[in-house]
Amino acid sequence: MGYCLDLLDSSSIHLLQAYYKTMEAEYELLNKEFPKNKDLSHDKHKDKIIRELDCTLIEYMHQAILEQMLEKKKAQGFTELKLFDSARGVFTEGGPAFPGAGIQEKNHIQICIRNSNAIKGFFLPRKEKDFTPMSLVKEQKIRLKYTK
Repeated sequence: MGYCLDLLDSSSIHLLQAYYKTMEAEYELLNKEFPKNKDLSHDKHKDKIIRELDCTLIEYMHQAILEQMLEKKKAQGFTELKLFDSARGVFTEGGPAFPGAGIQEKNHIQICIRNSNAIKGFFLPRKEKDFTPMSLVKEQKIRLKYTK
């Protein structure tokens, strides 16, 4: 994933928090309406699935880093700043999977590749094998037959 904005890592969260403060101040200065994450009307768990704030903040941060890079490169001839190749985040949604659970019904991880050069290869899915209890018993018997 190359240089990744990893939202499972506290350093990436701290970076976003710093840009949040900057974005908030800029919106206030420009008297712009600040984006908000919103619930879907049919979402009984109120998971804020429409993530306008999150998306705007991440795009704001990427743009700000690019602008800082260009300024430094113009002023110094180089920059130590880097653009993120990818971003990864975890999303907990859907309410508890069972009573008392910390596991939600719709937990998932999302990955966004911003720089296609970060993709080093891909694979073609293979044909699926039979993975039923009977197929496993049959496979085990065959294995046992050859190991005797």
